[in-house]
Amino acid sequence: MELLQCNCSFLRSATRALSLAYDEVLRPSGLRITQFSMLARASAVGKMSLSELADLMAMDRTTLGRNLQPLEREGLVQINVGDDKRERLVSVTLEGRKLLACALPLWESVHLRFEQKLGQRESEELRHTLKRIVNVGRELSAENETAIG
Repeated sequence: MELLQCNCSFLRSATRALSLAYDEVLRPSGLRITQFSMLARASAVGKMSLSELADLMAMDRTTLGRNLQPLEREGLVQINVGDDKRERLVSVTLEGRKLLACALPLWESVHLRFEQKLGQRESEELRHTLKRIVNVGRELSAENETAIG
């Protein structure tokens, strides 16, 4: 197999290139695209456990917790203990919702330009394919755990 055809490497390169474009546009808000995405998803869903948000974002819980720390320090999210004392609940604060509202037009501008350049139909197909890739990645991880364990 040709190593230069690595699917993961191509996806990571695409993610880095696109993240840079989104980060540059979001810079006036003080948010990076990763932070914007966490705020947007948590805001859309409402209070949820750290594990649920991690699953929604296809991240491991520890990485999500680390990435939420700056948002918590800035008062944009609140992380509280759930009914089960081991559970942590994430919610977006009023300040977080205000910042998200200010950042939304910036995000929309780059999102729309991306869709214009790639094409509306292609953008929808890309999102569909990427959702499938997330699921395939999860399946591969589960298979790896079974094979190793």
